[in-house]
Amino acid sequence: MLWNSAGSITVLACQWLLTIVVVRLSGDYEAAGVLSLALAVYNIFAPISVYRMYVYQVSDVKRENTTGEYLTFRLVTTAIALTALIAYAAITCTPSALPAIILFALYRLSARIIEVLHGADQLNGRMDYIGKSMIAQGVLCFAEFCIVFALTQNLELAIGGMVVVTCLIGLLYDYPRARQFGPIRFGISRKKTHFLLLSCLPIVVAAVACNAAPSVPRQALAFLASDSALGIYTSVAAPVTIVQMGASYLYNPLLSIISADYAAGRKRKLLTTLAKISGGIALIGVVCALGFQLCGAWVLSLLFGPSIEPYTYLLMPAIASTIVCAYFWFLDNMLVALRSFRGSFVSNIGALVASLALSYPFISLWNMNGVSFTCIAAFAIGVLLGVIYLEKLIKEMEGNG
Repeated sequence: MLWNSAGSITVLACQWLLTIVVVRLSGDYEAAGVLSLALAVYNIFAPISVYRMYVYQVSDVKRENTTGEYLTFRLVTTAIALTALIAYAAITCTPSALPAIILFALYRLSARIIEVLHGADQLNGRMDYIGKSMIAQGVLCFAEFCIVFALTQNLELAIGGMVVVTCLIGLLYDYPRARQFGPIRFGISRKKTHFLLLSCLPIVVAAVACNAAPSVPRQALAFLASDSALGIYTSVAAPVTIVQMGASYLYNPLLSIISADYAAGRKRKLLTTLAKISGGIALIGVVCALGFQLCGAWVLSLLFGPSIEPYTYLLMPAIASTIVCAYFWFLDNMLVALRSFRGSFVSNIGALVASLALSYPFISLWNMNGVSFTCIAAFAIGVLLGVIYLEKLIKEMEGNG
């Protein structure tokens, strides 16, 4: 778990530092805005590639599918996701931003393919492999981006280099280690493909909704204001994502254990684990909120320079939205791990509908802060719906003795 957390934190830190490097090396927020737009578009279609298979895979305690089958299935869904992303970007984004959006998608999707190998590592108790892989991805991709962007000032070339680095790490490090647990034979039957596509479709739609909910107000901000406004908001809000990611480090390594406890009817142990995770998320949120309240403005000015000072008022609402989002992520993953696909679907669709309804009026009223206020309201609705379904699962567990 410590190795996994170290790797995840490294990747998160390096991806956040990209927004600082872009601003520092380019001298304005235009490139940062394009990079943020690329991330926002990618986040909408990433769930199609992932197809919620990581949570499904690491909670596959009965070994219903092989690593090769999960990997083949991921390649199929990734191709579908990339095709849909390109079509969407061509319709909704400016032509000048398309190359960066597509290359950034290739970079992140290549890491998602490697994630299947990480699932095999976790099932076999070797999360140290996962941590080392993510540390290598974070550090080497960040170093490559800094060097290439500094020398060329070409955002597309710098992102393309990250694609190459990620693929090399997957081929040279992750694949040989995953093969230690058994041969990886590519291929999956049509019957299994149809089963996974159909059975997981509700939670995939839910994941698209989950990622679109915060992406919608960001795209609305770029449309109503400018790419520079989005770049400013992203630069301020990026540090607080540590709350979301810190929360995921608490529960992701425990999903296999939670699924096993639920399947075995160990209700007290399950509830104890859920309570500890909830308390841990709350503690992370409080500590981060206090830290950013005391030092956030100073840190932002140190990182981005005096030009960011007029916008530090964006920090606290962004922190609040991140805490609510972190708890929603936790509930959603719990519902998937316990196979309540309907609960995941309903709660995520509720959050997306709220985001669509509130983005434009909130941004028109509060400008950049409207993004944070939209996310707070949308994910609060999602949390309420998720709690209702989780309570139902626990009651059914009690009823089964």
